[in-house]
Amino acid sequence: MMSDSKANNWIEVCKLDDIPPSQARTVHAGDNMIAVFRLSDDRVKAVENRCPHKQGPLAEGIISGDDIFCPLHNWRISLDSGEVAAPDDGCVKTYPVKVEGGQVFLSL
Repeated sequence: MMSDSKANNWIEVCKLDDIPPSQARTVHAGDNMIAVFRLSDDRVKAVENRCPHKQGPLAEGIISGDDIFCPLHNWRISLDSGEVAAPDDGCVKTYPVKVEGGQVFLSL
């Protein structure tokens, strides 16, 4: 996990309250579509919004713990590492995220 540093380019993407618990929101940052997830314990995770298998929209998937299940073919992807669970194979980009004063920030 990246630490907060001046090298990180933090951008405000939404309010925490804009994302219901155990749901996601899609945000656009430049050419990137990013899925921002609010877990049931209010932790926030962010990954690129496409499954490496058939580019399924991960923001529409089902959250289970720290994983997201792709809505197309049920691939399980870690929201921490971006790694796809075996026996499937692949990875998605993860993004550092922080919440301050009720606002969600991503580092690109």
